[in-house]
Amino acid sequence: MKQLFEFFPILLFFIAFKLYDIYVATAVVIVATIIQVAYNWFRYRKVETMQWITLGIIIVMGGATILLHDEQFIKWKLSIIEWLFGLAFIGSQFIGKKPFVERMMSKSLTLPSFVWRRLNLMWGCFFICVGFINVYVMFNYTTDQWVTFKTFGVPGLMVLFILLQMVFLYKYLPETED
Repeated sequence: MKQLFEFFPILLFFIAFKLYDIYVATAVVIVATIIQVAYNWFRYRKVETMQWITLGIIIVMGGATILLHDEQFIKWKLSIIEWLFGLAFIGSQFIGKKPFVERMMSKSLTLPSFVWRRLNLMWGCFFICVGFINVYVMFNYTTDQWVTFKTFGVPGLMVLFILLQMVFLYKYLPETED
């Protein structure tokens, strides 16, 4: 349910783009993200650091898109966020006692330390690669195709990556008794 809620501003962006244009869609995603962060704050009294960063980047890049009437700013937002995620994951290999993936998943999964580090590195590299794929798409395809990639391609890549991770992790999972 949380992932669906995280996807909500992106879906609204897509719908607004299809009904209007990139500038209306940008305004919609800014407002939707503000609402999303406010909801998290009022409901849980907590907003994760990456949500604040994402909100800040959306406001800055989306605001520049609307103010300067230049769609390149909103297109760059995806790469910037993906690269920040990637750098944060890779940086967590060296800062702190546990890498990000282990901090997020250790309550539901027990893995050897080297597996956590490998998994964390894979996530970091995944995010960085998605950022570069976005740059390729934004410079080689139409805005309409980029919006479709952003809305469905990036989540599709994420699902594929998670499935590949499940295959990688399968040999480390404890066997269940029937």
